[in-house]
Amino acid sequence: MDRVSTSGLYGSVLANLTSAQNAEVSASTQVSSGKKATDLKGFGGASQTLTAMQSVQSQTTSFLDQSNLLANKLTMQDTAMSQLGTAAQSASKAISDALASGDGTALMQTLTGNMQDAVTALNTTYNGEYLFAGGQVNTKPVTAQSLSDLASPATVAGVFTNDQHAATSQINSNTTLQTGFLANQLGTPLFSALQSIENFQQSVGSFDGPLSEAQKTFLQTQLSTIQSAATGVTAATAQNGLTQKQVDTNVTALTDQQTSLTGLIGNITDADLAQASTNLATAQQAIQASAQVFQTLKSSSLVSLLPIA
Repeated sequence: MDRVSTSGLYGSVLANLTSAQNAEVSASTQVSSGKKATDLKGFGGASQTLTAMQSVQSQTTSFLDQSNLLANKLTMQDTAMSQLGTAAQSASKAISDALASGDGTALMQTLTGNMQDAVTALNTTYNGEYLFAGGQVNTKPVTAQSLSDLASPATVAGVFTNDQHAATSQINSNTTLQTGFLANQLGTPLFSALQSIENFQQSVGSFDGPLSEAQKTFLQTQLSTIQSAATGVTAATAQNGLTQKQVDTNVTALTDQQTSLTGLIGNITDADLAQASTNLATAQQAIQASAQVFQTLKSSSLVSLLPIA
């Protein structure tokens, strides 16, 4: 006797088919995306933990990006400050050589070159902004170009246009560093000594040729001043180096933290691809089985046994 299907059997088969299709969609999504779910709802009770971790990860990434940019800026500052220090040391050597030989023939030519090197260093830019201008990053911090620009009635303070806002940077949630230096603080000691030499030459006489006792005495005084200026630049460069080291250490710590957070978040979000593939295959088999049962029920329906009118 042929079996007659019922609505209950159809309902059961359809429910199984729908469940298998949902399982297939879920498994297929996991296989293609590599994630357990596509929204927070899919992570159930772990959603709050996941949200908190993602927030910390976002903040860590922001600090890491900022620290990497800062490291590059500090490297450029180191180069510029080293150039300034070299200019001061060269000026010191030029004066020492003139005193040792008793002749200042090449002195002013050398000091002019040192002045130009110092100005170039203090007007260094990074990403289109002046490093030593304080908050006025679009304004050249040193306007002087030669020794004559320092001569009276000019003032050393008048050749600097930077403000007094030394840059600070927050490198993590707990640490803020002073990372900026100001042109007038770095350059004033050297420029003051060079100004004195230029004024002396214009008022007393050129250093070109054998030095008089008065010239020797004057240059000896300025030598000490320039040596002190060079020492000050060296100290500032060393401070910048310490900041560089602290930022590099921070970058390493943030990178490790980011790696750890990525792993912890992955433990929540990442699908087990092997298991997901197995689930997909199982769901597909269940769909085929349900479809086959549905077709069998359909063919055994009472309707198929009724004569066609």
